[in-house]
Amino acid sequence: MGNLPRPMNALMLAMLAAGYGLTAASAPDAAPTATENAMSTQDRHTARVAGADAALEASFEYAEGAPLKVTYRLRNEGKAPLMAFDRGNRHAVLTKKLTQGDVAAPTFSQEDADLTLSHRALPLSKPHPIVPPTPLASRVEPGATLEDAFEFAMDTDVPVDRVRWCLGVVPFADDFKALKPEPNKPEVWLGSLSHAESQQLLCTPWFDLATSSFES
Repeated sequence: MGNLPRPMNALMLAMLAAGYGLTAASAPDAAPTATENAMSTQDRHTARVAGADAALEASFEYAEGAPLKVTYRLRNEGKAPLMAFDRGNRHAVLTKKLTQGDVAAPTFSQEDADLTLSHRALPLSKPHPIVPPTPLASRVEPGATLEDAFEFAMDTDVPVDRVRWCLGVVPFADDFKALKPEPNKPEVWLGSLSHAESQQLLCTPWFDLATSSFES
């Protein structure tokens, strides 16, 4: 996939970064990516990404002046549990910026008119924060599917022409710890900062906002 764009400096970035215990959204260029995955567009609004023991289907809905809505389905096609980093981080939960079990707001970075949204394990920033952004993950059993959705307001400083979304996943390992679930919320697992380097990134093709469709 190559290096992702540098972070943008905007009020919204500061707001989102606060929810993640960060000062900026880091680009996921240090982790293995899904550039060799087979990608196909099912229809104008839905894309499929095939990774190692994982299949991601994402549908984008966008209308000018409204938030981008992303609905996704992650299927575990392997023989071991799969962990998906779509639940934010422990710091955001402890500071009450995120309810444990909810899908977190994505981090984002922009280069010119191209915007990349990400749900992934974040590396430790420098200087090190007092409370690190230890990632939270959903657990997907072999043969099972994780389904959820999130929205993103497109009121960035620089107009956006294209947007894509990346989801970080790793096989289950002993360094994951199940957290006590919140009432009426799904189970969440606490990971480790080392997953920022080992995660596989499943990235959609670019979605053109003018045509409201994925590029081939």
